[in-house]
Amino acid sequence: MSKIRRVDCRLVDLEPETLRTDASQTFVRQETILVTLTTDDGLTGTGYSYTIGTGGSSVLALLRDHLAAVVTGQDARNVEALWTRMLYATRATAFGVLTSLALAAVDTALWDLRCKRAGEPLWRLAGGAHEGLPVYDTEGGWLHLTEAELVENVTAARRKGLRGAKLKVGKPSGTQDAARLAAVREAVGPHFELMVDANQSLTGAEAIRRARLFEPYDLAWFEEPLPAEDVAGHLRLARSTSIPVAVGESLYSAGHFAEYLSAGAAGIVQADVARVGGITPWLKVAHAAEAFNVKIAPHFLMELHASLACAIPAGMYVEHIPQLGAITHGSLRIEDGCVIPPDVPGLGIDWNEDAIADLRVA
Repeated sequence: MSKIRRVDCRLVDLEPETLRTDASQTFVRQETILVTLTTDDGLTGTGYSYTIGTGGSSVLALLRDHLAAVVTGQDARNVEALWTRMLYATRATAFGVLTSLALAAVDTALWDLRCKRAGEPLWRLAGGAHEGLPVYDTEGGWLHLTEAELVENVTAARRKGLRGAKLKVGKPSGTQDAARLAAVREAVGPHFELMVDANQSLTGAEAIRRARLFEPYDLAWFEEPLPAEDVAGHLRLARSTSIPVAVGESLYSAGHFAEYLSAGAAGIVQADVARVGGITPWLKVAHAAEAFNVKIAPHFLMELHASLACAIPAGMYVEHIPQLGAITHGSLRIEDGCVIPPDVPGLGIDWNEDAIADLRVA
């Protein structure tokens, strides 16, 4: 047996490493929710999730008031059973983002325990499909940046050996977006991948219009063009353009991904392990995508998604957007534009407990 004897829940606020703006919001701060599980056989596992400015204290309350008691005394090895148990204990608020974030914090801690017990890194225990995957940059493509700054940032990413870069779109007119994109494409040439992200800011008609403006620039994908609940709108867009439509960061259940995949409304899946409820459902989404011959390029959480994307056959890209530098030791290893997943037992995240204590707010 490996019963859970202690559940510690913490919240830390992290300042963004750079100003981050998109068509919908400004990234004010990152509320990082940490859960550490201690078992009676002497192991500890730490997992986490996050918000980008609000709701962290609500997730923490859900964990402390409800989910901690659900897993205490249970066998930590029974990961699927515990995930289901937590889901049914919070059925009144599932599926939704706050519940998914809370589930993810516990579930990632359970997987940390599982990997440590097996003496294996996450990327191998969860599948071991790739020893590395290409990395694309997001930090240089924010919406507030000038055209000249975009060109400078994206060419710098190419010089560093990264394989692509993502630009935020959603300016008042499509011609503004297209002009910025044209300047970057001219600067980096035809062999460097470019992606765009509208952050759910467009109507269906406007997304189709802008996709036609973007098509000459050979984009790897058009990300979150419409509100996430608009499956039909994404399907109409996918049928109207040659640019793959990417969705997933704002989908909070495997069932919602199933809607997109079965409809043919997603060309790229961007499941976020925190927002979908943990590693357990994330892997289900990833294998479902593979069954539909759709690739996975996870959203955010690069320190965790580097391992998960490498674990599964459908892994495509890892997004370079540093998140945890202020509360961890070391950084991900990137060689020749590819991230190499951590090869130590567990999630592969080396938490800096002194820094966490300094930044802890609850």
